[in-house]
Amino acid sequence: MQTLTILGSTGSIGVSTLDVMARHPDKFSVFALAGHSQVDKLAEQCHQFQSRYAVVADEQRAQALRPLLGSLKTEILFGEQALIDVATASEVTGVMCAIVGAAGLPSALAAAQSGKTIYLANKETLVVSGSLFMETARQHGAKVLPIDSEHNAIFQVLPQNYSGSLKKHGINAIILTASGGSFLHTDLADLPHITPAQAVKHPNWSMGQKISVDSSTMMNKGLELIEAHWLFNCPPEQLEVVIHPQSIIHSMVRYADGSVLAQMGLPDMRTPIAYCLGLPERIDSGVGALDFSKIAALTFQEPDFARYPCLKLAYDAMYAGGSAPCVLNAANEVAVAAFLRGQIRFTDIARVVEHSLAKHVSGSLNSIDDLLALDKQIRAEAEQFSGSLKSLQNTKL
Repeated sequence: MQTLTILGSTGSIGVSTLDVMARHPDKFSVFALAGHSQVDKLAEQCHQFQSRYAVVADEQRAQALRPLLGSLKTEILFGEQALIDVATASEVTGVMCAIVGAAGLPSALAAAQSGKTIYLANKETLVVSGSLFMETARQHGAKVLPIDSEHNAIFQVLPQNYSGSLKKHGINAIILTASGGSFLHTDLADLPHITPAQAVKHPNWSMGQKISVDSSTMMNKGLELIEAHWLFNCPPEQLEVVIHPQSIIHSMVRYADGSVLAQMGLPDMRTPIAYCLGLPERIDSGVGALDFSKIAALTFQEPDFARYPCLKLAYDAMYAGGSAPCVLNAANEVAVAAFLRGQIRFTDIARVVEHSLAKHVSGSLNSIDDLLALDKQIRAEAEQFSGSLKSLQNTKL
């Protein structure tokens, strides 16, 4: 029986995780559920899974949650320290890290320091603090299992005894597949006029708004490149991206003998979640079987940096290393939020990120405090630049 804390339980990954767990009540129990602000959904989850703790963003939301729990004995906590507390509690064997953005970094790092099994769905943990996080996990014996469909696919087709050396295991490259997002075939001249409503409608996956926009710009794939670099100790020059619109092949590994091994399945996050939760067994995920007779074609193409400048910026940040990925992530979060509020254009997202990277001189950051301080600084600068873009647009109008 695993006792789990689900950080980000009301988001798409959290909901899928609880769906898998509900299918195996003999294998999993819930220690804590953390949802930032969706108190109604969090209350429903607490009732269903009899969670010992519930964590929300602040005292106001805690007060809103309390009457929804009725006679339930769930204790309500709030704030960043509460996330750390429920991630590191001695009763907890595993932590699903599914809080979106850099906000999920402190609790994920705390779980690593406590030697937990970490089901990692938060991209930013590795993008912002890859070296620090992986070294912390190694020092404290924490197990890091990748939940992202692409990294989970790679994890499944790597040798079982993979030791972090591609050369030792006869591997030439790791290949990440990408859907290409909602605007794979949109005329480039129309991209500045894309609306937030259009950008959040992903053609294959059911995801949150921020991740859906990242998929449309392919920043999502750029962040995954940086993740793969740290997860699998893969040199940047041995990482490839290919667009695969059907999202059936979730990623591949190219071996020295010419073989390419791929993991395939329907585009449903419950598959990678069930794989990691069930290890070393394969357990039911609730996902239907892949019917090859209904797949018209599997197609692939090289990504075009003119269409996806954010992917190019992510490559640049990965090669630069040091603090550049932290800058990339912070600027992107600000830019996507500004776009979703209707303050900047879709194509301005890349402009904000490029401006932030150009201003910053990459260096080495070795503590969580330094990383968070840089994150805060870049966000403020990106907010200011985003505001200037909005003012420029208004002037042009």
